Amino acid sequence: MKTYLVTGCAGFIGSNFVHYMLDKYEDIRLINLDKLTYAGNLENLQDIEDDARHIFVQGDICDKALVTDLIAKYDPDYVINFAAESHVDRSIKNPEIFVESNVLGTVNLLQCCKDAWYDAEAKTWKAGKKYLQVSTDEVYGALGAEGYFMETTPLCPHSPYSASKASADMFVKAFHDTYGMPMNITRCSNNYGPYQFPEKLIPLLINNAKQHKKLPVYGDGMQIRDWLYVMDHCKAIDMVANGGKDGEVYNVGGHNERPNIFIVKTVIAQLHDRLKDEGISEELITHVADRLGHDRRYGIDPTKIKEDLGWYPETPFEKGIVLTIDWYLAHPEWMSHVTSGEYQKYYEQMYKNK
Repeated sequence: MKTYLVTGCAGFIGSNFVHYMLDKYEDIRLINLDKLTYAGNLENLQDIEDDARHIFVQGDICDKALVTDLIAKYDPDYVINFAAESHVDRSIKNPEIFVESNVLGTVNLLQCCKDAWYDAEAKTWKAGKKYLQVSTDEVYGALGAEGYFMETTPLCPHSPYSASKASADMFVKAFHDTYGMPMNITRCSNNYGPYQFPEKLIPLLINNAKQHKKLPVYGDGMQIRDWLYVMDHCKAIDMVANGGKDGEVYNVGGHNERPNIFIVKTVIAQLHDRLKDEGISEELITHVADRLGHDRRYGIDPTKIKEDLGWYPETPFEKGIVLTIDWYLAHPEWMSHVTSGEYQKYYEQMYKNK
């Protein structure tokens, strides 16, 4: 039986990965660690809380004693790090929090794994162990109108968030180059799907449109992103963990490049038609001052992961957006719970006066 220590398990991508793995494998054990900050939500794991293969632990990846104890107790074959502060707007407002979680937290995980897995005298690692860092295409910076990010593209982050993720990636690579730690890094494009916290574009649009609230769009809305359905991403992480070449970075992209304004108008049209609500229209669109350091275009070349592992994105955007909207419409209580309290304060700070 394979054992995974999954950090950030109650967040958006982490919780989807937990569901994916439990659906795919019978003989598996997932030790799931989450600090449960604003974006970590135990409701994301509510339907599997009685599954004996899933063991939830509340805690911080910066807590060296806790992480050391978990590795000693459960002896995971894989440590997969989803835990991160991930919203660019928050990083612009409070960059130091991103350094603590994304950089220091990653270094702590790496050091705890090294302490448990590495024989310093023999300079050998326990067989069958691997650390996998879940990163982002934002570490590459911005693209022009043509071309794609490749694994060899130099890192050039432009926001405190992407700088913290790039720093974490470099520490992971340094542990491999210095000590020989078995590791992989995945860098994904924009994910969307169930359980995504509504500070991110698609769930924010759905939540606001249903209430006939303004739909804030940065600048002219022509920033281009490559959209990846979250379950396709989970499949890629599973394949990299189990088959990725030691020390390699893998870009995971959806080949679904769309301007932000296209996403906004698509969500409006879907909700208008689905809910038969005339109040949901493009008149809700409100252009606000552009984000500081806003990258114009991201696009990923996933050739390497396709050739090495046979992965490909199965979900075109036209299908994925329907699946996503269906899920949010079927779970209004989930949205109601996560948009109470601190989220309301955050939303007013970010958008009310723009």
